Amino acid sequence: METISILILAIPLLMFLLLGLTGMKMSHRTAGVLGCLGMGTVLVLSYYTALSYFFSGCPQFVDEAGQRLQVVLWNSTWMQFTETLVIKLGFLLDPISALMLIVIPTISFMVHLYSMGYMRDHHGVYEHGFQRFYAFLSLFSFSMLGLVVATNIFQMYIFWELVGASSYLLIGFYYTKPSAVSASKKAFIVTRFADLGFLIGILVLSYFTGIFDFMSLTSAPVEGMDGVYHVSEQTALGIRSIFENSAVPVFMGASVLTWALVLIFMGGMGKSAMLPLHIWLPDAMEGPTPVSALIHAATMVVAGVYLVARLFPLYLMETAALDFIVVVGALTALYAAMVACTQVDIKRVLAFSTISQIAFMMVSLGVARPEVHHGVGYMAGMFHLFTHAMFKALLFLCAGALIHAIGSNDYTAMHGLRKYMPVTHVTFLIGCLAIAGIIPFAGFFSKDEILTACFGNSIVWYVWMSFVAGLTAFYMFRLYYLIFWWKEHKVADAHHTPHDQPWTMTLPLVILAVVSCVAGFVPFGTLVTWNGEPMFAYDGVFTNFQHLDWSVASISLLVAIVAIAIATAMYKKENPLPAEMRQAMPRLWNWAYHRFYWDELYMWVTHRVIFDKICRPIAWFDRHIIDGTMDGFARVTQWASVAIRPLQSGHVQMYVWYYLIGALLLGAVTWVCLL
Repeated sequence: METISILILAIPLLMFLLLGLTGMKMSHRTAGVLGCLGMGTVLVLSYYTALSYFFSGCPQFVDEAGQRLQVVLWNSTWMQFTETLVIKLGFLLDPISALMLIVIPTISFMVHLYSMGYMRDHHGVYEHGFQRFYAFLSLFSFSMLGLVVATNIFQMYIFWELVGASSYLLIGFYYTKPSAVSASKKAFIVTRFADLGFLIGILVLSYFTGIFDFMSLTSAPVEGMDGVYHVSEQTALGIRSIFENSAVPVFMGASVLTWALVLIFMGGMGKSAMLPLHIWLPDAMEGPTPVSALIHAATMVVAGVYLVARLFPLYLMETAALDFIVVVGALTALYAAMVACTQVDIKRVLAFSTISQIAFMMVSLGVARPEVHHGVGYMAGMFHLFTHAMFKALLFLCAGALIHAIGSNDYTAMHGLRKYMPVTHVTFLIGCLAIAGIIPFAGFFSKDEILTACFGNSIVWYVWMSFVAGLTAFYMFRLYYLIFWWKEHKVADAHHTPHDQPWTMTLPLVILAVVSCVAGFVPFGTLVTWNGEPMFAYDGVFTNFQHLDWSVASISLLVAIVAIAIATAMYKKENPLPAEMRQAMPRLWNWAYHRFYWDELYMWVTHRVIFDKICRPIAWFDRHIIDGTMDGFARVTQWASVAIRPLQSGHVQMYVWYYLIGALLLGAVTWVCLL
């Protein structure tokens, strides 16, 4: 298993180096096939590792009571500064990392295969930089896998930054396109600000605890079992005693641990595009659509959720930090859902949908408490991470098929495509039903577990998130009807008739659609928990059905059906209702359409406040005071050099006179001193 874990990380890294260094010397098809084979191998190895962990019952993975252990497969020292300050690189296997070993390779392999068709035009000509594209995909996969199996928070931070670099390269793949270059820089800069908070949080946490590795932060080793860990309260109590020590400072009424956890969550806010650090994600749609499916639907944007889940025992010590996560997540979910109701670019609708759904996961983790349904919010958040990855990747890849067929992201260039693209139509509909939470599709189970957790925590959050869930169903079916119904499609001049794409693009759609239909039946409550104990007793494949809170599920299902019915009435056939609704609420519609002017606010703060009020005075001080002082020294030096230049005339007679005058003056001074 140790060898397999090394290969899981080594293969995508080697593929990146191979394709990056020699890709231009091989054919496009060869580069694509190598990329797919490499990720396919990682997929098989990851599945073997994860399924062995969940279902094998191997003593290495479970204790005598049948609880799954946290296993460090390998852990080697990379840098050692002191006896306690040691940075290691390793491979941690536990329920949530095993879950990510299923999610990341699955989506990545589907994107690799899909890109074989997407990155070619209708004449079979590959896009320029095709080999470079596959190299960047491999680098991203390596970075994300390294992040989720990290054994310590510093290793996570290293791969966290590698993920950011990979995202920058993939978003800016079309580097000759100014909007893509701008979007890549925007994503990189915004997430770097967030990661600064993450780094400060790491330093604060490690300064007071002297600990980097997750096992020491959240658990303690089992005696007699080398490298195997299980959850223990001893280390947690030890950390609590450190932070409750009177010598530990308190800032603005909050403990140092609270501030450390909030700062660490700031990194998650940037990666997962939470308010107010969300502005990069919609613009990131400038990258190729497979990139959107890989990075911005299933993997990179859930890194923030994974971060909170990884440190969840620490967050349970400071519920103030969890309350902060709930507020940020709830506001983000509502904001993104409202904006998605007004967008015309199909990829941006899905981008804001992603922001809203990631916020659902954050809220679920934030409301999770051991006393509320045994911490069901933790399980529900990770469950939704799993199901959302599948159907959101499906929706993005369907969007790519539509864009490839039509040549535009704007839904106004589509309409009535169900007759021309039946496979894309059916798979897109399955994705919409899943994200809307319609039974028995995957999103129904995970979404309703989140609402159950919200209901157990606070009726306010339950009502709030139920309303957001209704908006989700509305805007997704608005998009569905505007693309596939509304009115008959008119083929544009000099453009081919739309049709379903080649098998390399269609097969991933079918696979992800099937997974979106059946993923909800996975007995998730017995697999991924916050404390190592099953949420529910496992009674067979229909565990999720048997343990649903039907009082919550029936209401949310009714809300989704009503929202879909409204969308059907408004958008199935061309009618004046959308225009009338827009005219009834023009100000709200304009604000939502313009994303509530967050980009304009950032530009105003940047230009009018930072540049004009801060940078301009600093620049004036630099030019007139700093540079002026240096220029003054230069002018004095120049004047003095001009003044003494005659002393170096080159005339021997003048040098004799200078010598004679100097000697006489020296003699006079000596004579005066002797008197």
